[in-house]
Amino acid sequence: MAELPTMVRDLALILIVAGLVTLIFKRLKQPLILGYIVAGFLVSTHMPYTMSVVDPENIQVWADIGVMFLLFSLGLDFSFKKIIRLGPGPAITTITVIFSMMTLGVCVGYAFGWERMDCIFLGGMLAMSSTTIIYKAFSDMGLHQQKFASVVMGVLIMEDILAIVMMVMLTAVAQGKGADGSQMLYSVLKIVFFLVLWFVVGIFFLPWLLRRVRPLMNSETLLVVALGLCCLMAVVSTQAGFSSAFGAFVMGSILAETVEAEKIIRLVEPVKNLFGAIFFVSVGMLVDPEVLVQFALPIIALVLTIIVGQVVFGSFAFLLGGQSLRSAMRCGFSMAQIGEFSFIIASLGLGLGVISGYLYPVVVAVSVITTFLTPYMIKFATPAYTWLERHMPKRWILRLNRLSTSHSTTDADEHYWRRLLRQMAVNTLVYSILTSATMFLTVSLLLPFLMKLLPVMWARLLCGLITLLLISPFLRAMMMKKNHSEEFRALWVENRHNRIPLLFTIGVRVAIAVAFIFYLAHYLTDFPIAILISLGIALAALIIFSRTIKHRSIKLERMFVLNLRSRDIEAQVLGQRRPLYEGRLLDRDVHIADFEVPANSLWAGRTLAQLNVGALYGVQVSSILRAGRRLNIPAGDSIIYPLDRLQVIGSDEQLSVFAKALESECYEDDMELEKRQMRLLSIIVGNNSPLVGTTLAESGIRDKYNCMVVGLEEGKENLSHVSADYCFKNGDIIWVVGEEDDLRRLQQ
Repeated sequence: MAELPTMVRDLALILIVAGLVTLIFKRLKQPLILGYIVAGFLVSTHMPYTMSVVDPENIQVWADIGVMFLLFSLGLDFSFKKIIRLGPGPAITTITVIFSMMTLGVCVGYAFGWERMDCIFLGGMLAMSSTTIIYKAFSDMGLHQQKFASVVMGVLIMEDILAIVMMVMLTAVAQGKGADGSQMLYSVLKIVFFLVLWFVVGIFFLPWLLRRVRPLMNSETLLVVALGLCCLMAVVSTQAGFSSAFGAFVMGSILAETVEAEKIIRLVEPVKNLFGAIFFVSVGMLVDPEVLVQFALPIIALVLTIIVGQVVFGSFAFLLGGQSLRSAMRCGFSMAQIGEFSFIIASLGLGLGVISGYLYPVVVAVSVITTFLTPYMIKFATPAYTWLERHMPKRWILRLNRLSTSHSTTDADEHYWRRLLRQMAVNTLVYSILTSATMFLTVSLLLPFLMKLLPVMWARLLCGLITLLLISPFLRAMMMKKNHSEEFRALWVENRHNRIPLLFTIGVRVAIAVAFIFYLAHYLTDFPIAILISLGIALAALIIFSRTIKHRSIKLERMFVLNLRSRDIEAQVLGQRRPLYEGRLLDRDVHIADFEVPANSLWAGRTLAQLNVGALYGVQVSSILRAGRRLNIPAGDSIIYPLDRLQVIGSDEQLSVFAKALESECYEDDMELEKRQMRLLSIIVGNNSPLVGTTLAESGIRDKYNCMVVGLEEGKENLSHVSADYCFKNGDIIWVVGEEDDLRRLQQ
């Protein structure tokens, strides 16, 4: 008999114990993460009274996969557009909280005499609040709909993003690549470069690819493709010097902008839950009771550090982010715990071999304690504010609340110059990264291939031409984009002194484009520098005035914007979001409203031409949403069905009249509903029956009596079918369906 692999036996033990423990924790209304940690402790070698995992190394491999899928799912829930819409407030709050808590963590570590890397990683662990635990606490306490809860969730999203960056930075520090400021700056620039490159390239290609294969996709193939892309990006990220988890997050954030995002989230959820459970079980397996007893004082100190740090610095950070004192305290008190990202950072440190073994169980113990305290901290926030308001001088509270409103800005407050320079800087950065990546790929991959086929000179020349054709749309967009924008025109017209600085911004971008061309030509040829500069200027001019390159550049950018907005477009098509043109309608005293056709509406089954809503109510039906489909600009012969959603354009008065008509023109309730019951009755056709000698079509059973003949009984097992030309005879037994009053009339 074949021996069962150790990995399968260990996996069976983990899942069975985790399932039983989490059922208990579900009954106790405690977070499932704690249940997984307890299950891990029960199956570890530190628990002598239960079965233990035989090969922890295999479990660690599964746990690493779990981290990857956890961050992939986090990326699917993340949206760059969502972060931008949050404004500067959450960013200010998040940076302040992370910096303050990291500093406290490092100081506490040094106070206990721990090693340098232990202190640095401890600071990273203490800086990360738990999104899962806070969300569950808000849901259990019925607070998730309150305004302060949405503010906390926005900051938690920012924390998760910065945690990804922190993991990359900690990896660089642990590997000795971030010991000084220059190396740290290099690491940051490297992160920015690859993030922008992967996101732009991914948004350009992946939505296009998924659209092309959409007819071939079912749930199974979509799941395989999504997880395959996740693992592929994890490999690419590792090759670029980052962690596999970082790559998985990036791929998730790219797929989050596609139409298939919601479906992928649902499909990946069970996979994430399975591997995530294994990861948290592996966390519990590292808990050593002897270590917890030995480090009881540091554990208590870290718990107090988290609580006091988040109460003081967290509340102050939310004040800086634009919240009132009361709201800031409720937010700060809510974040007084650590969770899943702290475990991931601890796993990273252990995997790199740079932190001590005791740090992991210490952090787990701190997480468990702070998790249990989270609901009480949330409840304690309001009494703490009341006490503070009672004892703090009124002028201090006014100053703190004034601080919270001093950072509120709107787009209208920004100066044209600031907006224009920011947009130009972003465009130049993005297109510079795309140009650099394209040049690197052609020089490192294409050039060696061509040199095997052609003489060196011709290979270099052909490589240069191909590279120039590939980067020309990027260079043109870099030089010309925003030169005809609203801000540029306004600044040019309003003041003649603005024209020289505006021309300077164009000159700088042209110089950057020329520098790229110069570098490419200098790398591939041995021409003098003067000739190379002249060549760069000439080619830049050619790129600017070429209509073909202009059209290519515009087409590529429009395709990218379409892909980036594909999820928003889907939401508009399905009626989950209002059309973009609604804002223009508001300026003209009309707007769009949604109406659902009642199930008993008299309008059902009639066409728009028959309803004549334009003439009667002065409104226009712009779209009909039905069964996940959208019919835009419906024609007059379009039929209205029950439960259709109509998007109607009109003024407030017109829409009000339309709504009243739609709601009132319905079938009245049937007051004799009980009499509408259908019965099945057998009738014997006698000599005196008016049916004798008539066919079924002539009898009027359906038209006159509102009944229906089901069949003719002829002594067979089944009733015989009665055709329309069947002539009834004396003694026929027919089975008839109808309402009771109608059947009674038929029998008379």
